[in-house]
Formats: sequence, structure tokens, C-alpha cells
Amino acid sequence: MDHLRRRHRKETRNPNQTPANPGPGQTSRITSAMNSHLNITHFAGPIRLELGGVVRAILDMAGALAAQGHGVTVVTHDPTDVPELWRHNRPGVPKLVQIDPPGALGKPTARSSDVINRIINASDIVHLHTPWDQLNPRIAKACTRLGTPYFISIHGMLDDWSMSQKSLKKQLFLKLSAKAMLEHAAAVHCTAQAELDQSKRWYPGGTGVVVPLIFDLDPYLLLPGPESAREHFNIDPSTPAVLFLSRLHVKKGVHILIDAAKILADRGVKIQLLLAGTGDEPYIAGLRSQIQRLGLEDSVRLLGMVKGEQKVSLYEAADVFALPTSQENFGFVLPEALACRTPAITTRGVDIWPELESSGSTLIIDQTADAFADALADLLSDDARREMMGESGRSWVLETLNPESVVGRYSSLYHQATGEDR
Repeated sequence: MDHLRRRHRKETRNPNQTPANPGPGQTSRITSAMNSHLNITHFAGPIRLELGGVVRAILDMAGALAAQGHGVTVVTHDPTDVPELWRHNRPGVPKLVQIDPPGALGKPTARSSDVINRIINASDIVHLHTPWDQLNPRIAKACTRLGTPYFISIHGMLDDWSMSQKSLKKQLFLKLSAKAMLEHAAAVHCTAQAELDQSKRWYPGGTGVVVPLIFDLDPYLLLPGPESAREHFNIDPSTPAVLFLSRLHVKKGVHILIDAAKILADRGVKIQLLLAGTGDEPYIAGLRSQIQRLGLEDSVRLLGMVKGEQKVSLYEAADVFALPTSQENFGFVLPEALACRTPAITTRGVDIWPELESSGSTLIIDQTADAFADALADLLSDDARREMMGESGRSWVLETLNPESVVGRYSSLYHQATGEDR
């Protein structure tokens, strides 16, 4: 980590001395330096869990850093799913700051611009999320002007598959502003080596680092059991249940899973395919049409958005979790399923696929209906193998993704970027 870009402060001072007349932001910066805690600001787009893993990542990251004693602020124009406690400036939890929705090309309103500048000036570190948020290059320029180092998490959006979608538009945005934003960052944060390998060509003059996302284990330490989900969703425990839980989007390959269900039905293999999540109505309408056309109305069900303890119970009610995705950065749903002792099947489109495969919990296969049908048939016919994979998965998640260990790596990176190595 010695290669991180460092930004020197605008003044030289003894960290044990407070200036007689500290300027805006100086008091908070000096206090954080004295107690080894930092003032960290996460700028986020809409905080709505239905939008997927980026939102979950921001919430878990901010919460874990605040719990460790850092002063954490989350800035967003849409706080729909921000925890209620964050709205009341309580100790040990992040502080929510709501700004106005940005205008065309990410331009902030005058009020928001003033708020953003004041927050940056009071921060030791700024953490941005996603390369395509049009407000982010403006925030990055403000950070550079005010002398505050910033990180940016790219959340798999510079992976090869992602860059093949609307490629010309993305390359133009990179050329105009995002490439400079990435290259001037203290570091570009990737969650797996595979992500760094694919993304680095888009910011050749920048610095990439690999740290897993912070995974909130609390909901998975004491599992609620499958009964609640079985009752709520009318899941028959005598018929194998295959669960997909994610955003309903063509990238996730839901249509492939439905085709696999048809192949299994034609082979006489009876399953319940449970599709949990939300998405754009045209795509969901297409899935409903596919289910009807294939005659799978009795075995494939769309459950809608599932959250909280009900989601954990649903993972437990499933015999196998399946994700035939084209691209996934970290894929929170995979560790979530594994934490519930549910073995998984997915593709090499997931950046952490080598780690998942080596954990003994997950089958990595081709992204085809035949491959998923074959893998599901094999796994559903072997109770002992599923149980072994489930136990391996839970052990891997609890040991590898322990949030205290992972959050310490973020803290070290932040301290190094500010020149306060620990």
C-alpha cells in the first residue's frame, strides 16, 4: 500500500496543538488526527435498496466505519432506505446529509454546492462511489482544490462486460472527465483482483487497490430458520427450492434460469424456482411471458422485493441459490446465501468467483441453461454434498468477511492517504 497517492495538508502543524483561530474544518481535522479517528464522507447516489449491491455496500461500509469510531457522513439526494438512526446525529452511527437532486450533467444547485464544499473541507477523506455518477467528477475537483484526498469505489462498472454495454457513451464520459477523476484519486477501490485486472486499462495513470466489501454479519449470526419464509411465500418443503435473489435485469440472467427450469421439468425433475427482486417493468413482463409460454406457472414464482429477516429466512428455505449473471462485482447475495448455509451456483462473471470456488461452497459453471440445469440436477440429488457445501460456505463467510478485519484495512488505507500511517 506504499504506492497510495498522498495529499499533503495545506498547513504544517503539531497534531497536539490547536491553532488559536482554526478555520473552517480545521478543528474537526485536528481532533480526528489526535485520536486516530478520521472524518470520512461518503457521497452516494440514491439510497434505495431496490437499486442493488452498490447501495448495500455504501450502507454497510459507512455503518462499520462509524462503529469503529470514525466520524462518518453520508451525503445523498435520496435517503429513502437510510437507517432511521442516521437521521438524528447519534454517536457511533453515520450522519446523514441530504442535498438537492443534481441538475443536467450532474450540476449541483447553489445550495448543494455550498454544502458539498463545506463538508469536503471538514473531511479527512472523501469516498466516492461508481465512475458514472455525473456529480462525482465535480466532487473530485473540489477535493483536489480543497486538499482533501478521495477514494473511488468502481463497483464492477469498469469490468469487461460492463464496458461492452453502451461502450461509446462510457468511453466518451471517461475521456471528458471520469479518467482524470480516477487517475487523481488517492486510490481506485476494487473488491477483487479480477476487477482490478479488468479495470486498470481505463485509468493507466491511477492507483488501484483491492479490498473486499464490508459485509454486515449481524443478520446472519443467529439465523431465524426457514419456517417464516415457507409460511409467508407458501414454499413446499417437500419440493426442492431454487432461489434467485437480486435485481431482475437481463445482466443477471434470470431468463437463463427459467429456461433451465424448463429443461429440468422436461427431464421430470420437480423444483420450485423462486425469483426475488424488483426490476424494470418491461423486463419483468418479458419474464412473465416466458414463464407462461414454457408452461411453468405452477413451478416458477416472482416474489417481489424481500428484505430484512424475511430475506434471511428465504435463503434458509432454499436448497440451492442460483445466479446466472453476466457480470457481478462482489455479489452480496452470494455471501448472504452462503452465510445461511445455502450452497450456490454461479458463473465466472462474478469477480470473486475464484474465492467462492476455492471455499468449497459454490459451483462455477458456464452461463447457459443446459449448464445450470445439469448443475442443479446434480446438486439437488445429493443431500450430503449440499450440506457439506453449505457448512463450508458459512465458515468461509464468517472467517474471510469478518467486518472488523475488513474495516481495519479501509482505515489503514485512509490513514495512509492522509499521511498518518498506522
